[in-house]
Amino acid sequence: MRQFYPNHQKGRVSLQDVCAIILAAGDGKRMKSKSSKVLCEVLFKPMLKWVLDSCFASGIETVCTVVSDHAKDVLAIVPENCAIAVQKERRGTGHAVMMAREFLESNVDGDVLLLYGDTPFVDEETIRAAYEVHRAGGNAVTVVTADLEQPRGYGRILRQDGKFSAIVEEKDATEEQRAIREINSGIYWFRTAFLLEALNRITCDNAAGEYYITDTVAIAKGMGQPVGVYRSPRADVVLGANDRKGLHQLNETARMRVLEKLMDLGVDIPFTDGVVISPDAVIGADTRILPGTVIKGKTRIGEGCEIGPNTELNNCRIGEGVRVHSSLLEDSTVGDGARIGPFAHLRPGTTLQAGVKVGNFVEVKNSVVGEKTSIAHLTYIGDSDVGAGVNFGCGVVTANYDGAKKHRTVVGDGAFICCNTNLIAPVTLGEGCITGAGTTVTDDVPPYALAIGRQRQENKENWAKEKGKYRKKQ
Repeated sequence: MRQFYPNHQKGRVSLQDVCAIILAAGDGKRMKSKSSKVLCEVLFKPMLKWVLDSCFASGIETVCTVVSDHAKDVLAIVPENCAIAVQKERRGTGHAVMMAREFLESNVDGDVLLLYGDTPFVDEETIRAAYEVHRAGGNAVTVVTADLEQPRGYGRILRQDGKFSAIVEEKDATEEQRAIREINSGIYWFRTAFLLEALNRITCDNAAGEYYITDTVAIAKGMGQPVGVYRSPRADVVLGANDRKGLHQLNETARMRVLEKLMDLGVDIPFTDGVVISPDAVIGADTRILPGTVIKGKTRIGEGCEIGPNTELNNCRIGEGVRVHSSLLEDSTVGDGARIGPFAHLRPGTTLQAGVKVGNFVEVKNSVVGEKTSIAHLTYIGDSDVGAGVNFGCGVVTANYDGAKKHRTVVGDGAFICCNTNLIAPVTLGEGCITGAGTTVTDDVPPYALAIGRQRQENKENWAKEKGKYRKKQ
């Protein structure tokens, strides 16, 4: 088991003596995927990452993830400060928790939360509200339940005189019990010491021949231990996906939740067609998001921008009053008032300062571009440091790669780089210099100089006729 190291983040209030176990050992067979099921993405984010983030957001810092013995892909997204337990056989939820026994024994004095890595909509509010019920009742077990219109596939909550009495799995339920709409979400709070005792008493004497974690409820009652229920007002807190159709439904549910939340915060989304926004994105008021816009990762967008149509932003920081039209921006920073597109590409490591214009069919990569510089069209700027107020004509190219290494180009403030200039890095162009159209710059250019690097034109009279190259139009 991987050793746990506490993660002390500023501003986070930890729940005292609390830990969590996340079950994430499912494979991707019904998803028809080579990857583990919990890595299937909802809004570009693996389902397991949703659960981990909610767990950390609630203040729980001590976490163990239960994975399969061939889940190297899952380990890649589990933080280093989380413990790992391995489930080699699939023998039910109770068996999966048994694999984390060592983790439980090292946190025996408090409470433990049980979550599933394929239920992405469990949130901080649900975790905290259920914990309050758990603590207030002094419960050995607290079950999180929800009401579903179509409860098929879930364990049902049995009540007697309105009070919780038991959980029955669907495979073991009668027809009358299957009609019950209150279901077991699979989310539990346990007193850790009780859970360890209950794991010793769980059997596989059921229709599936598996160890059910739900049996802990009956065990608690048999031991005279208090059992409680937190009935979530949100039905989607339990939603998961077993196939691609279910995953599509999760994505659509999550997509509309994010868009509605942003609209409540003052973001203008006049049409939702093709608009997909990461739950981790932050967007300022009065920014307009147009159709076909995809915003991924932890993108931050200021106020009063217009993004789209047909635009993708991935982990970018966008200032205020920025316009991005039909373009792709990746891991880039854009200053206030910049204008980008259409058909521009900002590759990782790009910083555009305030007022920069990047026009159609322009690519910028790993470069810093100074204020109010204009790169209007058909230009490639790579591995460059560009000053303020520079003008790039059409067809300018920085030749930054010599086949073995990348080299940088430096352009001073106010330089005027005329059309079809080639800048052969490493090279520095001084402040206020000018290059002649069609020039290939191989040496540094002093400030305010004119650089011309092309062969002087020569006209040969009647050459085309003499060589038979001229064809009179019929």
